[in-house]
Amino acid sequence: MLVLQNLINMARTRIDTRRFRVKAGGRFSLAGFDPTDTAPFEAREGTRKILAKHVHRLFELGDLLYAQNRWSVLFIFQAMDGAGKDSAIKHVLRGLDPKATQVYSFKTPSQEELKHDFMWRCLKSLPERGRIGIFNRSYYEEVLVSRIHPELLEQRQLPAGCVTKHIWRDRFEDIRDIERYLTRNGTVIRKIFLNVSKAEQRRRFLMRLHNPEKRWKFSINDINERLRWKEYMAAYEEAMRATSTEESPWYVVPADNKWFTRLAVAAIAIETLESLELKVPTLSHRDTRALNDARRRLRFKHK
Repeated sequence: MLVLQNLINMARTRIDTRRFRVKAGGRFSLAGFDPTDTAPFEAREGTRKILAKHVHRLFELGDLLYAQNRWSVLFIFQAMDGAGKDSAIKHVLRGLDPKATQVYSFKTPSQEELKHDFMWRCLKSLPERGRIGIFNRSYYEEVLVSRIHPELLEQRQLPAGCVTKHIWRDRFEDIRDIERYLTRNGTVIRKIFLNVSKAEQRRRFLMRLHNPEKRWKFSINDINERLRWKEYMAAYEEAMRATSTEESPWYVVPADNKWFTRLAVAAIAIETLESLELKVPTLSHRDTRALNDARRRLRFKHK
């Protein structure tokens, strides 16, 4: 009975991440994803312990990834301001072993970065084999923000022949090709869009303004970008529809409740790492003999 009850309890706390996944080549609309979704949980109570267990499991899997030294894993986070990207990364993924984790936040491109192709600054920050890379924003900014603000595209000073009416379609194709290339070379890519509602974003902005310790996070530009919410949602929809593939899918994670967002992100990360069937490397006969010899020598204090 105890075993059966444990299985029932696990089923009640397991998040079905398939409902967040954007199907490759299928119809897709953000209207079909509820930012307030918290199933199978009805309230926050008791979820802190579950998150702690998830983080511990991620730590174990990260160690195995590092030890096996075969795969690299990349998690890409995109969202509107105030959706909780920093919070999710901090509470879920920054607890991983530093030697096996790399976190990069991509801000406004520097002059050096503008002189390169639009993916350059991200590609040179890709995780090494055996490591988990975390991108807080990414090359997807170049088909989102640059699409809403054409002046940012002009800053790249591309040849006129490269800026055609099909530039966004071409960039989607470039992204798919590069992500496919990375996958074929052992980099597992999972892309996460934190889906916050406009009303919840407003509430969080007001909280920042009322809290002296968080006012530094607020920018007047955040208000200006809110005015273009529909444009951004349309850009996100097209980008995810065009670049969610079987090998590197998008996940639309509900973000109105931060506690659930963290649980969902942890579930996606665990599923991703567990799918690799990570194991402790098997030592060769030669290495085993060398270790046995080292053990014998250490047993004798005078050596």
